[in-house]
Amino acid sequence: MSTTRHLVNRRRRLATVTATSAPPRTASAPEPAGEGTGTAGPPEPGRPAEDPGGDPGADAKDAEVPDEPAGDRPSPRGMPRLRVRLPAVLCAATVLLGAFAAWAFTSAATLREDPTRQNTALTDISRTSEVKGQISEAVGAVFSYTYASPGKSDLAAQKYLTGKAVQQHKDMLAEVRAQAPKQKLVLTTTVTESGVELLDGDRARLLVFADQSNTRTGKEEETTYAAAMFAVDAVRRGDTWRIAAIDTFAR
Repeated sequence: MSTTRHLVNRRRRLATVTATSAPPRTASAPEPAGEGTGTAGPPEPGRPAEDPGGDPGADAKDAEVPDEPAGDRPSPRGMPRLRVRLPAVLCAATVLLGAFAAWAFTSAATLREDPTRQNTALTDISRTSEVKGQISEAVGAVFSYTYASPGKSDLAAQKYLTGKAVQQHKDMLAEVRAQAPKQKLVLTTTVTESGVELLDGDRARLLVFADQSNTRTGKEEETTYAAAMFAVDAVRRGDTWRIAAIDTFAR
């Protein structure tokens, strides 16, 4: 028992000596706020407290970077979004459609006015043959005259002529009519060739070649011959083609 008590007292003495011989501890100066580790000191007046767990430079970065327009922000995949301007797209489409409509209208009008698109002289064989036959007969009838039967020429003119061709025919045969009774003239016209230059529905234009013989049957019979070339405009009235205009190419 004495030995145990002796050891306990000795340990207490050693602990007392150690405590009295150690130098006194001085309080260390507090670390500045915001440096190193530990708790930050109180914020300065007028300055908001910083978030201890955040990035000190985050607020400065956010303040320096301006907000991007909504249309220019990158898409989730990193690709820039295209700013769609619907009114501009509609305006451009309207202009293109208007230009196409104008072009189509102009092209259609050109095709309608192009004589080669309307001329069926080479494609409508039956109608071409019909107009050639009837106009050849009409030319032979209206440009033939005999002093003995002047009314025959008038009947032919009524049957085969129309429009301004009526007056043209009178002017062309005026001299023959005046000389026919005195010289007993007989004028005969025969079509040798004709060609349909234009055939468009009920209208046609033909080039006519003809031989004419003029015979005086007086005391001394005399016959003269001549060739004629002229163009006629023809129109269809019912089942009959009539001469509407005569072009002698005279200047």
